[in-house]
Amino acid sequence: MILVIDVGNINMTIGVYEGKTLRATFRMMTRTPRTSDEYGVLITQLLADRGIKKEALEGSIVASVVPDVMHSLMGALVRYTGTRPMKVGPGTKTGIRIITEDPRAIGADRMVDAVAAYEKYGGPVLVLDFGTATTYDLINERGEFAAGITAPGIRISSEALWTQAAKLPKIEIRKPKSILAQETISSMQAGLVYGQIGQTEYIIKKVKEESGIGNLKVVATGGLGRLIAGETDSIDVYDSVLTLEGLRIVYEKNRK
Repeated sequence: MILVIDVGNINMTIGVYEGKTLRATFRMMTRTPRTSDEYGVLITQLLADRGIKKEALEGSIVASVVPDVMHSLMGALVRYTGTRPMKVGPGTKTGIRIITEDPRAIGADRMVDAVAAYEKYGGPVLVLDFGTATTYDLINERGEFAAGITAPGIRISSEALWTQAAKLPKIEIRKPKSILAQETISSMQAGLVYGQIGQTEYIIKKVKEESGIGNLKVVATGGLGRLIAGETDSIDVYDSVLTLEGLRIVYEKNRK
């Protein structure tokens, strides 16, 4: 079994794979400062709660966009799981060639998403990740990372509204009954959700138009991706574990 960890800006998502089967997943907050001992105890306890012995782990892999947590997390994996964690970054074998102007600037999370989407769904594929940022990454038919678009995520947009406008409240992000809102909360929900749907559809349309790729497969992932994917025909597939799958695939490519 292997431990795969996606360290995002808000949450850390952890999965355990036995072969190609995802045995368990759990999440913890990234923003909470923790020592290596605290990470180690939490991870081993979460594993135990799901009936997984740490001794059964043969390896681990981490993709992170939060450098500050890496020293403690990597130390915890070595000390508490007995594995030598692999870190996704420049030099990691992925099978995806980056042909953008600055390949080193592509985040580890975007790379593992690209790997999983290309391996599972083939190319050309456009990968959407609805996380802290909403990202759109184009992988061509040759498996090359050809272009990427980055926009504020829905949660960032929501926080901007209620932190910067004194009279606007903090709200739950969900689709309102109607876009014709008649009070503040549903008004904000309508703007956020329908605005994201509109942005998504337009960016997908422009990517297809400018790339000249008519048979482009569109795959979405990320916490709020399910909400958006269910409201538009522009997205072909929603895959909630795409990033974890990418980590598993990258681990297999590099294990030797």
